[in-house]
Amino acid sequence: MEILGSYNPHSKEAVLQSDRIKYWIEKGAFVSDTAHNLLVKNGVISEKKRVVKLPKKAVVAETEAPKEEATKTEEAPAEAVAPKVEPARSATHNVAGGAE
Repeated sequence: MEILGSYNPHSKEAVLQSDRIKYWIEKGAFVSDTAHNLLVKNGVISEKKRVVKLPKKAVVAETEAPKEEATKTEEAPAEAVAPKVEPARSATHNVAGGAE
């Protein structure tokens, strides 16, 4: 593994080895969208910036759905826990209604 640079998000300072980054991209290395945009911003590569989409709304919707399902699953076992209990029949009970 080769270190090709560093980025400080607080000061937004990037230290990049341009020649080595270009070398690895020419060899077929893939660059993430965020790293690609950083390289474009610092003039290492001359392409258009890529759109980086963050799925904020999808994550919120997914976290709410399990809560609703959890509530439903919690209610279902409570109903299943209390089944109807029929009174026990005695051994001498005749089903046909005849004499015992």
